[in-house]
Amino acid sequence: MLLAIDIGNTNVALGIFKDNELVATWRISTDLNRMPDEYTSMLLTLFPYKGLKTTDIKGAIICSVVPPLVGTFEEMCRDYFHISPLIVEAGIKTGIRIAMDNPREVGADRVVNALAAHNLYGAPAIIIDLGTATTFDIISETGDYLGGVIAPGIGIAAEALFTRTAKLPRVELEAPPHVIGKNTVTAMQSGLIFGYVGLIEGLVSRIQTELKAKARVIATGGLAGIITKQTSVIEKVEPNLTLLGLRMMYALNNPQTGHEVTEPEAGKRRKLTRRLNP
Repeated sequence: MLLAIDIGNTNVALGIFKDNELVATWRISTDLNRMPDEYTSMLLTLFPYKGLKTTDIKGAIICSVVPPLVGTFEEMCRDYFHISPLIVEAGIKTGIRIAMDNPREVGADRVVNALAAHNLYGAPAIIIDLGTATTFDIISETGDYLGGVIAPGIGIAAEALFTRTAKLPRVELEAPPHVIGKNTVTAMQSGLIFGYVGLIEGLVSRIQTELKAKARVIATGGLAGIITKQTSVIEKVEPNLTLLGLRMMYALNNPQTGHEVTEPEAGKRRKLTRRLNP
């Protein structure tokens, strides 16, 4: 089995793959102060609920946007699973050509998402990750990573309204019944939810125009479910896109493992294509 670890600014997503199938996922809060033993203790507490043991794990892969935690999870893998994890960093096979001014600037998670989206849904594609930041990653018709867009995340915007104003409260991130708010809370919710819907629809339209092509739009991230309900431009939500991409990247760099990047991805892509082009 393969352990995939996606270290984000807010959460750490972990997934267990048995061959090509994602059989278990967990999310734990990101904390720079936790030691490897603490993260391991949390993870091993969860293992029995899925019928898993440490000896089941034969490989691991890590991608991170929090550099100090790479060593923490690398140590966890070595000490408790007795394996050396693959780190998504410069020099490994990614399966994606990065057409950026400085390819090293692109976050590891964004490259992994691009690989997953390309294999699952084809190209051209726009991947929207609604997490701590709201990011857009653009894949060309030939499968190249062209670049992206980075905006503050919805949670950051909501927290800024609360902390930078004297009277505005902290609100739940949920869509209000009407765009025109009848009180402070619903007015804030409207600005946050429908405001970000407008941002997404506007940027997708501009990106499509610049691409001169109709790109598939795939959303991921912890807040994707909230926004997707309010817009028709997002065609597919895949909450585990990064974990799926990590499995694919591990397979590219460890072909002897037998974790192929072929079937069920190709089947899913054909299914989506038929839905988009009836």
